[in-house]
Amino acid sequence: MIYLSQLLNQKVWDGFGHVVGKLDDIMVNSTEKNMPPIAALVLKNAVDDKKMIDAQSIASLWPSIALKTDINKALPYTPKGHELLLKQRVLDQQIVDLEGRRLVRVNDLQIARKGELFYLTGVDTSFLGLLRRLGLEKAGKSIAKVFKKDLKTHVIPWELVASVEHDDPLRLSVSQSRLVKMPPADIAAILDDLDSHTSKALLQGFTNEDLADTLEESSPEVQQAILSHLHPERAADVLEEMDPDEAADILADMDDQVSEQLLTLMEDEEAEEVRSLLGYPEDSSGGIMTTEFTWVPEHFTVGEALQFLRSSEDALEDEFMFYVYILDENQKLKGVVSLRDLVTSPLDQPLSKWINDSVVKVYPLTPQEDAAYLIAKYDLMAIPVVEPETDKMLGIVTVDDALDTVLPTAWKKRLPRFSVR
Repeated sequence: MIYLSQLLNQKVWDGFGHVVGKLDDIMVNSTEKNMPPIAALVLKNAVDDKKMIDAQSIASLWPSIALKTDINKALPYTPKGHELLLKQRVLDQQIVDLEGRRLVRVNDLQIARKGELFYLTGVDTSFLGLLRRLGLEKAGKSIAKVFKKDLKTHVIPWELVASVEHDDPLRLSVSQSRLVKMPPADIAAILDDLDSHTSKALLQGFTNEDLADTLEESSPEVQQAILSHLHPERAADVLEEMDPDEAADILADMDDQVSEQLLTLMEDEEAEEVRSLLGYPEDSSGGIMTTEFTWVPEHFTVGEALQFLRSSEDALEDEFMFYVYILDENQKLKGVVSLRDLVTSPLDQPLSKWINDSVVKVYPLTPQEDAAYLIAKYDLMAIPVVEPETDKMLGIVTVDDALDTVLPTAWKKRLPRFSVR
């Protein structure tokens, strides 16, 4: 394999054995996602004048850089607007390793020949790649051998990296299409390592739903930074896509005036749910509950309940549908059935079988720690929150939100988000 560091500043020879300059940079066609072909060589002469030579005129790159013909007959190259200069725009830059799902720095670039053409195949993020650039590769290996260490090259295929350059619209659009396929928690971890301007640019191509999923997994600092850079109407749209409890948490940390502006821009139904959650004390069960839960009327049979759920908007929006709550006509909690039991029961069986007076539940002002204790004690995935005295169903506290209240802050973002999506 050939590495960019081995080529930069090396003499370039024409087809007649004359030195025509030194290699200043290599230009590739950035529209090719997997293995971008080299489009041109950028040469510089003794007075630092630069000249672009079309890749079709390249005879070899290693062990020497040679052209097929006289420099005056070599094909000149005119940039078309979709090229990428490897030394100037990629080397030493931060990129996203889509497979390792982390932010890394480019220490070198790998190039390979296939037929008559040369291609960019990957980025070297290893310490050995850095030593190679400094001309210390052999010395580094020798020292490592003394200490019985093995320095290895770590090359990430180009198709598995994404740019975070916010001033390169073309590459950024490619990166956005790749990043959006990553789990939101991994995107959030990457955003935590970027500055706010880069994060903002990287997320511009995300849909509101994708952006909402990512923000739910992000740190409060990243949430505030991203939303503050969005147009208020779009910020409101993104908040609508989030779970009500997550949206409430974000708005609670904002300036009251900004929070009220966003709530006003949200759809009435979503805004009302979020406002109700903001009204509870931060350390209460109401403060961490979500108003999205799945329910069915108490007079249904199993078959009727399943048919009801297929067309229920509440069920479609419920990411945590482990339980189905049985309510009367006044939304009073009468019982609960696991989704598994429901789908495996006879269709003509009445739901009244699960109606009981011993449902484990909490009230809106129940301390969060008590809700977490009950979830752990009874091995629950969620616990219902009801009004005192009337038992009217208000929402649920999920196991992940309950754990957030008792685990150290540093652990919270390591937790998986339980979802049935």
